[in-house]
Amino acid sequence: MSIEMILSILDKLEKMHKSLLELAYHKTEFIKTGDMDGLDQLLKDEQSHVAAITQLEQQRQQVVTDYLKAKGIASAEHATVAQVMEVAETPIEQLKLDEARKKLLLVIETLKHQNDLNQKMIFQSLQFVNMTLDMLRPQPDQINYSQTEVRGSTIKTSFDSQA
Repeated sequence: MSIEMILSILDKLEKMHKSLLELAYHKTEFIKTGDMDGLDQLLKDEQSHVAAITQLEQQRQQVVTDYLKAKGIASAEHATVAQVMEVAETPIEQLKLDEARKKLLLVIETLKHQNDLNQKMIFQSLQFVNMTLDMLRPQPDQINYSQTEVRGSTIKTSFDSQA
């Protein structure tokens, strides 16, 4: 078994993560503009990307495990590309694997950073909404109840708040 299958899957994973990164950039714009319909559609697109990435990752895991078994190495539960690099037949194969691995890790790190930014922006938006609601909601000391007397008993009937 050659490393070409592993390299092919790593390349597909990199492309899918780059596509997901583009969606993350679009998400940033939707958050900035408050486009909820666009954000909703984008989240659906993200879910399909994540499903495809999950499937590719399972394929990668299986191919790496098969490669290591073919080399006579009983791999752990999660076989890694780094393990394959250690037993690769030639320095060129090691270099190709290392290059593909680094490119994928770079895209994943960039995606993680962009998702963190989006998460912070959403959190700030929620804080702003909560602050606005708190300002509009009457405070307990601002509520004045009027009392109405009905056949000898006093009933609080309505309130007047200062907004």
